Amino acid sequence: MTTGGQVATSRQLALALFDDARGQDLPVEAAQKDIGFARKNVLIRIVDLGVSARRLIDAAYFVVAQEASVHELYDVELDYFKWLMRYSSRNNAHLEQVITEAQRALIQATAEAEADGTKPFGSVQLIGRISYAGGRFQFRVPPDLIGIIRGPGKSHWLSLRITSLFTLSYARVMYDHLLPYADEGVTDWFTLEELRSWQGAIGAKAKEFKYFKRDWLGPAVEQINSVSDLNLSFETRNEPGSRKIGRLRFRIERKAVEERLLHTHEQAKALYDTLKQEFGLSSAQFSQIASDRDTYTDERLEQAIERTRFSLKLGKISKSPAGFFMKALKERWIVSDAERQMVEQQQLLALAERREADAKEKVQSRVALRVAAQDVDAQSRIVDEVRRGWDAYDEATPKAQEEWRRTYRSSAGGKLTLRRLGIEPAIELTDKVIRQYPDLKDAFAGYVFAKTRASKGRLR
Repeated sequence: MTTGGQVATSRQLALALFDDARGQDLPVEAAQKDIGFARKNVLIRIVDLGVSARRLIDAAYFVVAQEASVHELYDVELDYFKWLMRYSSRNNAHLEQVITEAQRALIQATAEAEADGTKPFGSVQLIGRISYAGGRFQFRVPPDLIGIIRGPGKSHWLSLRITSLFTLSYARVMYDHLLPYADEGVTDWFTLEELRSWQGAIGAKAKEFKYFKRDWLGPAVEQINSVSDLNLSFETRNEPGSRKIGRLRFRIERKAVEERLLHTHEQAKALYDTLKQEFGLSSAQFSQIASDRDTYTDERLEQAIERTRFSLKLGKISKSPAGFFMKALKERWIVSDAERQMVEQQQLLALAERREADAKEKVQSRVALRVAAQDVDAQSRIVDEVRRGWDAYDEATPKAQEEWRRTYRSSAGGKLTLRRLGIEPAIELTDKVIRQYPDLKDAFAGYVFAKTRASKGRLR
């Protein structure tokens, strides 16, 4: 925790120009699901910067942090950049005012006085050149800040998912001032003049505490408690010897982690990628959503995404997924529990049918394999019988050979084979003729095998 003279004050992303050795070392990767930057514990002053301009800087620094390498010029889709900064206006003139406001803002940093009484001082623009054309958004960030944005350091963590939700400028300013005290649970006593100076120009009426509380302090505390990871309360103290309130301090409690997962720039990026890449939304459709983000919340977008994906799986979208999504979004279409149950039952029935078909196919495969095996075995037997029959014919006497040729020719099988091969019935069935026709030779050898096997059986 820093001392009162070194507290990081009004600042867009709680970035700094100087390290504070007393800060805690918190690397970027320690944030897990969170997205943000290491906040240096120094006195930083940025005044008169509106909520939209702060969001523009948030979005730009997020892009810098997410890139794989450092760039001199960062170039992204204009729709995507507007999406990150939750920019809802279609008025480009207003966007140009926001850009100009962001470019005018400076980070000013000081530290405690040195031995000779001088105070170190530094100042740098939050963002440099910005341009947009042809659907692209380009910007430069001062090199001094890029290293701070992308690297770890002696710091507190500032979450972009939280800062993107602020709509009140003073709430955001106050959050930046009080965050370094979150771990201690209580702040120093601040003078009212100091509290008023956080905002910059605040108006003469705010010099009275009751109006300052009504118009600035009260609404800011309420919004911080509503959208951030902190719960605030405050107590006042009168000026010595007076009934006039002169000082104020805050008590701070961190919310449970699940309460703090409100919205992240990573979630915004994932939503954008889904709508752009998966559904193919146009710039005009993105503008429709962006122009009314209070209505088209992230939750409602997720519901429309689920409805669209569900209908795609059922084959109910035949034309434009983007058009279907926009209709689902506007008319609040959701996936009902009954539909989920119906699809689940259909899937179970389909699974049962598939299992039954698989089992039947396995049985048929086994039968086919068995038949094939039998065919192979039968074929092997035939080949063996032909070989053994021809061996018996070669080993027989000429008289036995002539007798087999004569009886084969007059047999039903022999007549059928001769007719099939187109051999004239009157031709003499010599040894040469048999060897001339392979099919005749095999059939004749099988006949001889059968005769010799029958003879052997009778001999037994």
